[in-house]
Amino acid sequence: MIETRPAGERAIRQRATHLDALEAESIFIMREVAAEFQRPVLLFSGGKDSIVLLRIAEKAFRPAKFPFPIMHIDTGHNFPEVLEFRDRRVEELGERLIVASVQESIDKGRVREEPGNPSRNRLQTTTLLDAILEHKFDALFGGARRDEEKARAKERVFSLRDEFGQWEPRSQRPELWALSNGRISQGQHMRVFPISNWTEMDVWQYIEREGIEVPQIYFAHERDVFRRDGMWLATSPYLELGADETVERQVVRYRTVGDMTCTGAVNSDAATLEAIIAETAAARITERGATRADDSFSETAMEDRKKEGYF
Repeated sequence: MIETRPAGERAIRQRATHLDALEAESIFIMREVAAEFQRPVLLFSGGKDSIVLLRIAEKAFRPAKFPFPIMHIDTGHNFPEVLEFRDRRVEELGERLIVASVQESIDKGRVREEPGNPSRNRLQTTTLLDAILEHKFDALFGGARRDEEKARAKERVFSLRDEFGQWEPRSQRPELWALSNGRISQGQHMRVFPISNWTEMDVWQYIEREGIEVPQIYFAHERDVFRRDGMWLATSPYLELGADETVERQVVRYRTVGDMTCTGAVNSDAATLEAIIAETAAARITERGATRADDSFSETAMEDRKKEGYF
């Protein structure tokens, strides 16, 4: 039978079917973890991917409370508007938020800041592993996706971490027919990525379809920025301008959010979800590849950090 529906309607139906399949897979993964593990936790930064994780959790477990708390590893250098969104969203859900602070790790002497390097991204690893030990978490949900970066493309959905929180790519378990092995030994834990198979485009289309609120930092806005390492970095108390760096007022938006010291903005006039989706469709560089200075430090920067215990 020949399809006689208008092309636009067919495209909407195909997109919905695609997103429905991704959503169903993510819900299944979350419920599987809740059934297999004793003390899971969901990592939430206020970024778009973890916002989608929260919506998936709502669909998996509401009207009951989540069978796990929410945790944020706070570098102390986060965008204020994202932190405000984080706190407000968790309060709206009525869920428990645990904040593990990198600054507290520094104050306790657990980590030291590198002279001349304002980024605290690498320092998060110790704070994360300490929080896992303190709260005895055995599974951690994260919003990483395979299309973000090549080291993340190597991850399984269920990614085993050893007794020291480290990741060994060569010892990952097979996941045939969407079956995952959740067995862990004493001291080990599992990192779980329910939206691993999603793309940046999928995330934005899902946010549009579900009518999910995201921080305004994702939309085009005027901001004081300066050029460094080929990116627009926001002015902040955490960064000192170099002798040849000048502050400019630019219309920008953020494709990803993280530590202010190493997360760059892109010039954009995309002030709506529809415009962001169109811009994403035209992009040829992943959001992390285009806007995260810590990922471009070396070809193996992310993989090296993940082996140490970074998320």
